[in-house]
Amino acid sequence: MPEIDIDHLRGWIGRTRDVEDSVTPRLVAEYRATLAPHLAPVAEGEAPLALHWCLAPETPAADALGPDGHAAKGGFLPPVPLPRRMWAGGEVETLAPLRIGDRVVRRETVADVAVKVGRTGTLCFVTVRHDYLTERGPAIRDRQDIVYREASRPGEPAPPPKPAPAEEVPNWSVEANSVLLFRYSAMTFNGHRFHYDHPYATQVEGYPGLVVHGPMQASLLLNLAAARLGRVPARFRYRGVSPMIAGSRFAVAGLCEDGTFRGWTAAGGAVCMEAEAEIQRH
Repeated sequence: MPEIDIDHLRGWIGRTRDVEDSVTPRLVAEYRATLAPHLAPVAEGEAPLALHWCLAPETPAADALGPDGHAAKGGFLPPVPLPRRMWAGGEVETLAPLRIGDRVVRRETVADVAVKVGRTGTLCFVTVRHDYLTERGPAIRDRQDIVYREASRPGEPAPPPKPAPAEEVPNWSVEANSVLLFRYSAMTFNGHRFHYDHPYATQVEGYPGLVVHGPMQASLLLNLAAARLGRVPARFRYRGVSPMIAGSRFAVAGLCEDGTFRGWTAAGGAVCMEAEAEIQRH
């Protein structure tokens, strides 16, 4: 494992940048075509929930990509010397809806860099905060937790999965096929090869198949939370539990009690992502 100079990496804390994009009718149509009918209703002229994760994707030139298909490390994000990257979790605070036609500025800030030792080895977490701003004012505050991990070891057993809750709950069933992964990658200009390059996903990163996007699972959970609560939650928190592998149907499920939503995605009887949401801000 390469040595991690945490003091060097923490030198990226405080870096900021602004990027801009528009909520176009085409993007809204693509988003609905990809995730419908698993979307919460919104008012006329408003963008579907979680569309903000499709705005202003990073667009590095082809010769500026790393071996995993992401932008090479050491630009806006610190050059973490660990090869495997995943979207680990985060939090969304909704202040106002995005509307079709909005020009949106996303203000990004590297908030923290931390190294931990977990059950799968050394982990490096990079926390990035985003403010989505429209002409009407702030619309969404978003925290994204990115985790970098060591390379897989040949023959290394996967950690035991967390069993999905046994209770019967209303849920959505989604087919995690290659077309769904391709469409979401295209909308977000996500070049991470483990979403579409099967030999890379299995032979290089060590997964048993293509990996389903974390933000797509979070998008479905946010929409389920809004549908079950009857309104957009003020705060929505989510956490990846285990990678979801494409090739079968997965459940998006949740329960509501006293204005609070608790949800999860599950495939093959194992939890892949957990989430909670609440109507009131605290």
